[in-house]
Amino acid sequence: MTASPQPVIVAVDDDPEAIERIAAELRRRYGDDYRVVCGRSTDAATAELEAMRAEGDQVALVLADVWMAERPGSDMLNRVRSLHPHAKRALLIDWGAWGHRPTADSILHAMATGRIDYYVLKPVRTGDEQFHRLIAEFLHEWSREHSAEAFELAVVSEPGAPRTHELRDLLRRSGIPHSFFGADSPEGRALCDDLDDAPGAGPVVRLRDGRVLRNPSNEEVVRAFGVDTEPVDERDFDLVIVGAGPAGLSAAVYASSEGMRTLVIERETIGGQAGASSLIRNYLGFSRGVTGAELAQRAYQQAWVFGTRFAISREVRSLQLDGAPYGVGCDAGYIATGRAVLLATGASYRRLGIPALEELTGAGVYYGASTVEGLGLGSEDAYVVGGGNSAGQAALHLSRSAARVTLLVRGGSLTEDMSQYLCRTIGATPNIEVLVETEVVGGGGEDRLEWLELRDNRTNERRRVAAAALFVLIGARPRTGWLPDAIALDSGGHVLTGSDVLAGEARERWPLERPPATYETSVPGVFAVGDTRHGAVKRVASAVGESSVAIPDVHAWLETSAQPVAR
Repeated sequence: MTASPQPVIVAVDDDPEAIERIAAELRRRYGDDYRVVCGRSTDAATAELEAMRAEGDQVALVLADVWMAERPGSDMLNRVRSLHPHAKRALLIDWGAWGHRPTADSILHAMATGRIDYYVLKPVRTGDEQFHRLIAEFLHEWSREHSAEAFELAVVSEPGAPRTHELRDLLRRSGIPHSFFGADSPEGRALCDDLDDAPGAGPVVRLRDGRVLRNPSNEEVVRAFGVDTEPVDERDFDLVIVGAGPAGLSAAVYASSEGMRTLVIERETIGGQAGASSLIRNYLGFSRGVTGAELAQRAYQQAWVFGTRFAISREVRSLQLDGAPYGVGCDAGYIATGRAVLLATGASYRRLGIPALEELTGAGVYYGASTVEGLGLGSEDAYVVGGGNSAGQAALHLSRSAARVTLLVRGGSLTEDMSQYLCRTIGATPNIEVLVETEVVGGGGEDRLEWLELRDNRTNERRRVAAAALFVLIGARPRTGWLPDAIALDSGGHVLTGSDVLAGEARERWPLERPPATYETSVPGVFAVGDTRHGAVKRVASAVGESSVAIPDVHAWLETSAQPVAR
């Protein structure tokens, strides 16, 4: 039996009237594009889902009533997690059911333990848009990640090559759906059979419109999608923002909305560290959570609508502070000027410092929360190093594809640095193991990672384990090495701002009688927010909040300096 050509939506409810109404709504709205399977038995639905797995069907969404006679809906959806790890899973509840304490407790427990993605209110009328809003969101999220029809491009490359990892990470963080084929696979050879270059000569990118990029640079890839890498028509701005993570994007939204001529320069792609996060669940307003890439894309579009200009894949090399407007020099000779500058450069991930593993970076060893390679792990084992929220999120994301995920924590407890909701979810995920007081001290492989050496710090015992992938999330260093001496830094390289500028030796660098504004550096008119700043709270929400507070101070500075840039 061959796989269904259509992805599948499954719904189960033992109330005959409810399932009839649900089936009618799903088939009316989505029947042309999805195969809709509805029933009243959890056991029968589970058996059918097992058959779908055997047949290779793509299951996009599974809905189950919270209370059913055979078994609770959350138990069935927990089974779906292993059968179809990429399917979206939601409990069906009646209107007002969250006021029923047992139902509310069941939903909260299922969310906390990773059994469901969210809950859905059952439709009460034909064309119930409240119902369809969530269904459409689930299908949109699933299709962006797993539907071949949604892919904007195809990448053909060597699976374990570092450049392959770098390119796929760039595409994922940029929110560009893509398919990937190994250079020696039948699909890869078929895509490249009309090209002069051999598939293995470097990544080949074929766009939906037929264009082909051979071994493209990051700049060529983002430019192919119409993203500005150098706004050549203008170089003079009210505000130049360095960095397009949450802090930089937030600053761009607030500055542009207030009429400032704003430019954002980013060395890689939008989103920063947060852009690589598989799921952010504690950001205000996103009750179901949001991927870092999705959050970054929304912020980018919001800033763009307000008129922000972008220079993506441009690395800032210098900051000229001879007098306002300040000059911001980039690679390839691009120089922009700004009457104010805001530093939101974020941080770079700390390295393990093990030479054998450094050589395998991008070939089984990955720094940061980019878990795109986890999708191909299959029956292999993955390891995550770190005890913070990003490490926990990465472990949960990987658990959907890898046979087993081991979280290695140097401290004595997972709760020391990780949010409680993540600790609970990890504890309830059967294929995640947590090893505390354990470190990676070695590893290796021929062309890619094959094994790791672990040390138990309590006993000093070492052992070798087979490993297909290692994701390292052990903190980060601020990207401030390029800044001139006039910008005061702390001993860790973070930028001093506000009252910290007036403490110690940095006080001598402040030239004005007024004190620096809260997020102003030791140079008037140059501001710093987010992870690059001394004393910053390492949270997406705090980075966004700092920028919203900093922009009024930028506005005040612009009012005291020269006239605004002509619009």
